[in-house]
This record gives sequence, structure tokens and C-alpha cells, in this order.
Amino acid sequence: MTEKIGFGKGIGPIGTMVGPRKATNVKPGGAKSPADRVDFSAVLQEVSKPQGVQETVASARAQKVAALREQVANGTYRPDLEKVAASLVKFMDSEG
Repeated sequence: MTEKIGFGKGIGPIGTMVGPRKATNVKPGGAKSPADRVDFSAVLQEVSKPQGVQETVASARAQKVAALREQVANGTYRPDLEKVAASLVKFMDSEG
């Protein structure tokens, strides 16, 4: 049993390329409607909220790092040795 693919037309482009089309806002009566409008202000306000939260987190982290640097400089920094050991074990286990 033999089937022909392409029905003898061979391989070629599926269609012709058409240039960009202009969008028109024409009502059935022929009068143009006002241009569509999109308001992004509400969306942008929502998107900007996480940035404020990120800035707050970054500020808190910077304060914590500054406090730790001061403790190290003064010689008063005392890390939790159990947490350090647990972190090292987890790190060593993931490498091997």
C-alpha cells in the first residue's frame, strides 16, 4: 500500500507572507470609534508593592550584617556552634 504525502505538490511554503496589517476602529456606520485606552496605574501600583517589601527586607538584612560586623570587630561575636556544625554536616553531605 502506498500513500502520497503532499498530493504531488512537493515540499514548499505553506502560505505566503503577508506584511503587517493596520488595525482600524470602524463602526458599521463608517464612523471611527475613539482609540482604545489601557490604564496601567492600578497594575503598576500592585507591582511596586513587592519592591517596597524587598527594600524593607534588604534594609533589615543590612542592619543585621552591620551589627554582626560590629560584634566581630569587638570580639563579642559568639556563633551558635550547633547550628554551624549542622550546616557543615549538611554541606559536606551534599558534596559527596
